[in-house]
Amino acid sequence: MSEYDSLHRQCRTLESLFDTKLTSYARLASTITRSQDDVEAGGSAERWKDLEIEVEELLQKLGELNDKLGALSNDPDGPPSQSMLRAIQRHREVYQDYSKEFRRTKANVQHALDQANLLSGVRNDIDAYKSSAADSLLAERDHIDSSHRMTDDMLAQAYETRADFARQRSTLSGIQTRMTGVLNMIPGINNLLSMIKTRRRRDAIIIGCIIGLCTVLLLSYVF
Repeated sequence: MSEYDSLHRQCRTLESLFDTKLTSYARLASTITRSQDDVEAGGSAERWKDLEIEVEELLQKLGELNDKLGALSNDPDGPPSQSMLRAIQRHREVYQDYSKEFRRTKANVQHALDQANLLSGVRNDIDAYKSSAADSLLAERDHIDSSHRMTDDMLAQAYETRADFARQRSTLSGIQTRMTGVLNMIPGINNLLSMIKTRRRRDAIIIGCIIGLCTVLLLSYVF
């Protein structure tokens, strides 16, 4: 087998393999574009990188084979036939088309990755904002609950104070009732004291009369 035939077969094999890998690479770009999940968390970034490296290596090998075929077409010692030249030119055109397609697909994949990561960042920011808002609401609710508890404590103290005032008012009312009763009893006591004084005065007069009578009788007896 001539060198040309070997290089020609290798080119066709690499072109077929490259086309398969490039199709998978482009399909991954479409998957990343449609996906709403985090690209790196889902592993898409690693698959994209692996495929990209494989496609770049295949394209590099294909370029080297085309360079070798180009060198054969310029060999003055063994010039190729017209069919060989057409085949070499065809391989060169396929290589150029594949290079353009790879660069275009690579740009699309990178754009899809950037967009997916941007959307993921936006979602993370939204989740962080929601979490912060939820924390603020919880903190506000705690403040409200604390205010309610403080208000309940103040009301309880007010009710207890009112109950103390009611008990004191009841006590004062009882004292006032007893004082009223005592005051009502004072006229009777005054009357009783007046009667006692009158009776003592009467007794004193009677005793005085008796003493005077006895004195008169005694003087009469003596004289």
